[in-house]
Amino acid sequence: MNKVEFKGSVVLNPVPVVLITSKNKEGQENVFTVAWTGTISTKPPMLSISVRPERLSYEYIKETGVFVVNLPNVEMVKAVDYCGVKSGRQNNKLKEMNFTMKKCSKIDVSYINECPVSIECKVRQIIPLGSHDLILADVMCSHINEDLMDSKGKIHFENGDLISYCHGEYYPMAKKSLGSFGYSIRKKRK
Repeated sequence: MNKVEFKGSVVLNPVPVVLITSKNKEGQENVFTVAWTGTISTKPPMLSISVRPERLSYEYIKETGVFVVNLPNVEMVKAVDYCGVKSGRQNNKLKEMNFTMKKCSKIDVSYINECPVSIECKVRQIIPLGSHDLILADVMCSHINEDLMDSKGKIHFENGDLISYCHGEYYPMAKKSLGSFGYSIRKKRK
């Protein structure tokens, strides 16, 4: 297959799409959509988000040093899109989307109860990069729907109906895996 050279652009796709909740020092909360996020360390548990400095939530996160990464499901895709295109400066998106907000246990921000997974984060470092700043954060704890956990404590994200973002469009997470870590070298059972 021949390849076409594409202009200098990050074409890393698909990516998870998340709803970030944050709060300023006056107690006002906001939500916005982020598609540039990822795991950066397991010990200590850390993740990153990339945010444009002109976003209202960026101000809140920089001011208080905490935020929540909420993983939405397919039923929330319209809300995810809305929270990504509307500004918290003119809209109370949490109220407009009728989200049920729950108090976090380790930080002073609320998480979205409708999301199957919510991750409490504390900012470790903000790195200015260009159009976006990279926010590195320590994971303080997570809130996971009970029905995603099996009896052995394994999380079954495939049952959460999570969504991803790929080149301007939203997609559901596949229900069936292509294999598990290490399957290519695993010995066959006799």
